[in-house]
Parts: sequence; structure tokens; C-alpha cells
Amino acid sequence: MKPEIFKKSSSGKCVKTLQNYWAYIPNPLPPLLTYDDEVIRLLSVANQLVGELTGTGNALPNPYLLITPYIQREAVSSSQIEGTQASLTDLLLFKAGSIGQTNIDDIKEVQNYIKALEHGIKLSKKLPISSRFFCEVHKVLMKGARENHARPGELRSSQNWIGAPGSTLKDAKFIPPPPQEMNHCLSELENYIHSNPKESVLVQCAYVHYQFETIHPFLDGNGRLGRLLILFLMLDRGILTHPILYLSSFFHKYRSEYYNRLFEVSQKSAWSEWLKFFLRGVCDQSRSAINDGKRLKSLHDKLFAQVKAGKKMPETAPRIIEELFHTPMVSISLLSKKWKLPYNSVKNGIDRLVNMGILIEQTGAMRNKIYICPKLLKIIDSEN
Repeated sequence: MKPEIFKKSSSGKCVKTLQNYWAYIPNPLPPLLTYDDEVIRLLSVANQLVGELTGTGNALPNPYLLITPYIQREAVSSSQIEGTQASLTDLLLFKAGSIGQTNIDDIKEVQNYIKALEHGIKLSKKLPISSRFFCEVHKVLMKGARENHARPGELRSSQNWIGAPGSTLKDAKFIPPPPQEMNHCLSELENYIHSNPKESVLVQCAYVHYQFETIHPFLDGNGRLGRLLILFLMLDRGILTHPILYLSSFFHKYRSEYYNRLFEVSQKSAWSEWLKFFLRGVCDQSRSAINDGKRLKSLHDKLFAQVKAGKKMPETAPRIIEELFHTPMVSISLLSKKWKLPYNSVKNGIDRLVNMGILIEQTGAMRNKIYICPKLLKIIDSEN
């Protein structure tokens, strides 16, 4: 790491360690920052859209129409930022019982992300957002990780660094605080979170995400946990009532800018530029979620109306429709096992929905067929 490129920064300082390398230590939050007109405008729009999104979620007869597909999309996008190749279709196929050509380790990482997200939401109701909270969520996130050094649930006690694949401390682009200073920085971050900050919640989220990524308190999984932290804070502060806003799709789409904006805060105190990027992401993803919520509600009502109007409709057909909004890919055998119903009872419902054009068979296999609802998949999978 080159300390000279951080000389103009007031966001932190570089220190030389006993091992003769330079590391960066961020200053405590919040930064001394005067918002320019564009930050103020974006913040106003973002707050308005988050409020509208919360209203959309509250208005849904079943908020899980939006929650479940968005959790899955978030898990895929956040994992892809870290290099995982699994797509949403891969995840849904796996959940429906088909492995396909996807690396099973990639799928497990995405599933761990979902489990960590759900665990963190439950945990936040009884444990404050703190180092202990981070460790508990990290333990789930990194369970069975392919990286042998991940040490799930443990704060690092050795130095890590950020750089190109194969880089070392000598040629790393960025080196976070050494372990002793890292623990102190983490304590300061906790103090800020618990200090009833005066900043808008969305600004707090942007500050905390930067600070967590800069501290890099774990040997692996910092990016994914840092993005989860944004959601946990919004829920904790009450600006969201349901977990329906995620920024990873936006960060993934503008991945290079995402990394550059974070780095430039450390390099030259470019807080305003980071805030603008972050708030644009909030606006973008809020609009998307509001639109998707309306489309999902409309499709949900339309499909149930179709089933209700059908003659001699199998009893399992409405139940299959409801299941599709948890996962738009299903198999007869898994539903039969899940519901403890005869195979043919589920098959009759599937067959009727296929005949109605609601479902199509995905695999073309003779056995273990997977059925999808293409209209639903088109809404929740941004790649379709």
C-alpha cells in the first residue's frame, strides 16, 4: 500500500507497523461534512421513496410476496460481487431439487447468505448491533466456507489486505487496521451506532457501511456482511418494517464505481461522492421494489382468479400457486414430501396449472421434473 496517496485524506491515517508495512486506520464517525445541494436533493428523494416502499410492503396482503424473492435476489447479487457465479435461476433450480451445471460451493455460499440474513433479522430483536452481533451473523454466513482461513464467527487476529488475486502485503492496494487497532476501531463503530446519531438513517447506513468495510474485521466475508449491515440498520432504525430493500443489485451493476467510491473516501475524503452514489442506489432499488411489489400483487391476484374460475380444480392447485411466490420453481416430489400429501395429489394440481399455461416444465427430463412460473420469474429475476 502506498501511504502517499492518502496524505490529503481527513478520513483516517496511515501507520507503519512493526512488521514494516503500512496500514490504514479510519477516524471515528461521523465525518465533518457539509452536504451540498445534490446530496440534500438525493436524500430527500431517497427518504420519500423508502417511505413509499414501506407503505407498499404494508399494503400487501402477504408481505412475503415481496420479501422472499428479494431475499433470494439479494443473496445472489451480493455473492456475485465477491466472484460467486451462481445465478438466481441456479439457486431456484437447486432449491427445487436440480443441481444442474452450477458449482455446488457457489450455491452453498448463496444459501448461507440467505440463512445469515434471516438469522440477523431474528437476532436483532434481542441483541444490539455490535461486535457480538457481527460474529453471530458471520458464523452463519461463513459456515462450511470453502476458504479454509475464514474462521466463521471470529474477529481476525492477524492482518488481512485487499488487492488483486495473488497479491501480498507488499503489493496490496489497501491494508486495513492491524488487529489491535482494528478492535479499537470496531469499538468506536459500535459507539457511533449506539450514540443516537443526528444524521438521517440513510446517511448513517452509508457511513457505517464504509466504516465496516474499511475496518475489515474478519478474514473473509466482510463485503457480504457489510452489505447485510445496511439492511439490519434500516430495520433497527425503523425506516423499514419488512426486509424489502437491498442495494447489492445496484452495487453489482456498478461494481467498479462501488469499490472506487469506497476507496476514495479513504484516499481523499470523498464523502459527498460516496453519499451520492449510495443514495442513488437507494432511490434506484426503492423504485424497483415498489414497481415489483405492484406487479407481484397483480400477478398473485390474477393467478388465483384463474384458479378460482377453473372447473373441477384439484385441491392442491391454489396451494401450489401460493408456493410459487416463495419459489417460482417447484417439483412434484418435493412438494409431496413437504406437504405430506400423495404424489398424485400434487401431480394433479401441477398438471392442471401446466394445461392452463401458468406453469411450464423446465428440465425436459423424464424424471425429477422442475416446473416454473415464467411470468413470476420474469418479475423477480432482473436477468430475465
